[in-house]
Amino acid sequence: MGTPELISPRSARVAAARRLARRNFRGKERRFIAEGPQAVREAVAHRFAGERTLVELFATPEAAERHADIVGAVRAAGVPVHYAADATIAELSQTVTPQGLVGVCRFLDSPFEEILAARPKLVAVLANVRDPGNAGTVLRCADAAGADAVVLTDASVDLYNPKSVRASVGSLFHLPVAVGVPVEQVVAGLRGAGVRIVAADGAGAADLDADLDAGTMSGPTAWVFGNEAWGLPEETRALADAVVRVPIHGKAESLNLATAAAVCLYASARAQRTDGGCRSGSRG
Repeated sequence: MGTPELISPRSARVAAARRLARRNFRGKERRFIAEGPQAVREAVAHRFAGERTLVELFATPEAAERHADIVGAVRAAGVPVHYAADATIAELSQTVTPQGLVGVCRFLDSPFEEILAARPKLVAVLANVRDPGNAGTVLRCADAAGADAVVLTDASVDLYNPKSVRASVGSLFHLPVAVGVPVEQVVAGLRGAGVRIVAADGAGAADLDADLDAGTMSGPTAWVFGNEAWGLPEETRALADAVVRVPIHGKAESLNLATAAAVCLYASARAQRTDGGCRSGSRG
């Protein structure tokens, strides 16, 4: 087999994909970049609103050969594959060590109303979370814990920031995510759907272990996580049904956002899956 023809780095398709590094272009085109074999594998298998999420794939010849199964699945799905030079892929991927596969995907966030209509039992709410890596990691934790949805408030980072997408390691394609919803609307909507609102805060009056022992975590729960540096503002904490801290049994000063989110979400997931819990018939 001969060397495949490479797409020109000055082509309109490459230029359009390159512009997706900027948030305003992502919003205008409703497209984002998903890079690496795991993300592309998940994207080609994913459909949203009846359409395949993956729009096109750029790949170096070496990566296409190394990941022939993924590229084969992309071709079988009728998605265009463009061979590109390493330098072109590097421009699109924005990583120090590109993995040779870069997909262009359609936006896949769900309307908040659809999440409510599904009667969620476990939800992660990101309020004022600004670090894209943290946002993606919390999404990954929520997916792993079997959460039904993730909501990013209007003051949080862009879901489709390349760092957020990479940090989710494919979990972005696994569960519904709503974006740009005011925190007051999130709380009111979830509470109206019968979900208990719990704010995670290191200075919370309630202790996670005590709540678990008391059995208050077995019902539908939405965990609200705040900004990495200053946590949740008082007005957001005041909206919650409870403000709960993760107990620190050792000498650590605190937990970072993603670690605290993992502990909280798994605590709820375990409580909900015990005898009498509410998730026996739900996603898991």
